[in-house]
Amino acid sequence: MKILVTGGAGFIGSQLSEKLLDQGHEVIVIDNYFTGQKSNVHHLMDNKNFELIRHDVTMPFFIEVDQIYNLACPASPVHYQHNGIKTVKTSVMGAINMLGLAKRIGARMLQASTSEVYGDPDVHPQVESYWGNVNPIGIRSCYDEGKRVAETLCFNYHWQNNVDIKIIRIFNTYGPKMHPFDGRVVSNFIMQALQGQDITIYGDGMQTRSFQYVDDLLNGMTELMNSRDGFTGPVNVGNPNEFTIKQLAENVIKLTNTKSKIIYQPLPQDDPMQRKPDISLAKKELDWEPKIQLEEGLIKTIEYFDNLIKGGRINEYTGNRK
Repeated sequence: MKILVTGGAGFIGSQLSEKLLDQGHEVIVIDNYFTGQKSNVHHLMDNKNFELIRHDVTMPFFIEVDQIYNLACPASPVHYQHNGIKTVKTSVMGAINMLGLAKRIGARMLQASTSEVYGDPDVHPQVESYWGNVNPIGIRSCYDEGKRVAETLCFNYHWQNNVDIKIIRIFNTYGPKMHPFDGRVVSNFIMQALQGQDITIYGDGMQTRSFQYVDDLLNGMTELMNSRDGFTGPVNVGNPNEFTIKQLAENVIKLTNTKSKIIYQPLPQDDPMQRKPDISLAKKELDWEPKIQLEEGLIKTIEYFDNLIKGGRINEYTGNRK
């Protein structure tokens, strides 16, 4: 097939593009390089089935494809809060433009949504039928509400124009090709540990997250895209094993063999206290569940960041420290 990946030079999009190429598809990537890196897809440039185009999804885009993976949007608080208006526009206008494209050409579209649509949840673990507890005027709402509107748009295009949609709610994902300065806990802790800096925990470290290795997400994403006609989702894709942030820090300290100490800073506004997916629907509809657990995934991610630092490649990312 011919497949469009928006945000395809980013952490997840670049590895999705590799996977799709390996499956024999033709892949067109668009990215505006706000958080994506050309270096993430540079090794694909010689592949005759790969094309890279600099483009911002807030502007219309015209192409003939069979499938669209709409991944374009900064996903870490450091980046999405840097320009909240732009973040909302990327989620909303990006969805409108990609859904309009899907409508015109009869393509199937997968919308990358997020566990952040649940906000600071009152229901635990989170099921897809839960409507969430989101502050619409908080510092995180540019991302949370942008993704909620993107889901709304998907369903309205589906109901009104019969657009073939799939919605995936992605839970905390980590792995190689993460942006080293994206401000998320896994990249923060590993970078601090490898450089012998104090490891910074915001709050008391008792808040929980469920960490999913990127390869598991990619499998879930392609399974959903190619799932049965009429199944739209939304569907949670994440690892239901739950860890406190303090446990994550202790794991990173152990695996990096660092002498870094843990320090505590105030918790940011609207930071969720619990996050854990119920993946019953993904198991039933996609026959999917995660295979890689935290320690194995952390070892691979630490190796990637260690090579970035030792190879001097960390300087490639300095322009994106927001």
